[in-house]
Parts: sequence; structure tokens; C-alpha cells
Amino acid sequence: MPPIRPVQKSDLPMVVDLAHALAAYHGDTATLTLAALERDCLGPAPWLTLLVAEGVTGLHGYAALCPQMQLQFGARGMDLHHLFVCDTARGRGIGKALVEAALEHAKAQGCSYVTVGTDTKNRRAQGFYRAAGFDQITPDPRFRRRLA
Repeated sequence: MPPIRPVQKSDLPMVVDLAHALAAYHGDTATLTLAALERDCLGPAPWLTLLVAEGVTGLHGYAALCPQMQLQFGARGMDLHHLFVCDTARGRGIGKALVEAALEHAKAQGCSYVTVGTDTKNRRAQGFYRAAGFDQITPDPRFRRRLA
């Protein structure tokens, strides 16, 4: 299993490529730039947390997390905004390891829940999140996993 760790500046070009690959998979055209990613992950006011799965020849995947809040309940949460594993690395538990690292990060930040959304047609991803302990909370489908 490759190590899961916070992103480093040297990882950013490969993460941009992976984010573009994820967008292409969904039929989107990515406009993410290296400068925007650096601003949002490593800048003075980071907007997201990026965890990467490090392989021998580069990154195998990443998880991008954004903070959330249910202010009326005083409940901190985290949205698993992106989870991506390269085609060549799928089926080896890397996605599961990234999700576990994301859950641990959220717990360390005092979060009581993590949410994630999937494409309505992506039954494989929906099954993956259910198997990881997430419950479907909206029909579109949106899932959430409560943290201890």
C-alpha cells in the first residue's frame, strides 16, 4: 500500500493532471491551473486539504477535502470533494486508504461528519461509499458518514 500523506508543492503538477483526468472521466473540461491549486492547497489561506497516495513512479491518486458547517447544530463537517485513483492503480485498496486517511483528517479537525457526492449513474462509486460506511442522504445521490 502506498503511503498517504499531505500534498507537497512538488506534487502539484501531477495533481493538476489527475484532476484533469477526473474531469475528463465525467465529460467535463477542467480549467484548474497550477497557480490555483497552489493557492487553494498551500497558500496563506488554504481552501482545501489534499491528501495524496504516493507511488514509486509518481502519485496513484488523491483525496480533496473542503470544510463544511451545520451552524445551527454547531457541527463541523468535511466534504470529500474529489477522490481519484489512476486506472493503473485501481483495485489495490488505494481508494479505501485515501478515504480512511480523509476520515482521520476530519476527526483530527473536530468534524462530526463527512459527506461525498457521486454522479447519479456511477453505481460503482455509490457501492464503494456504502461499503465504506456512508449512508445515502439525498436522492441525487449524496452520502454522509458520521464520525465518532
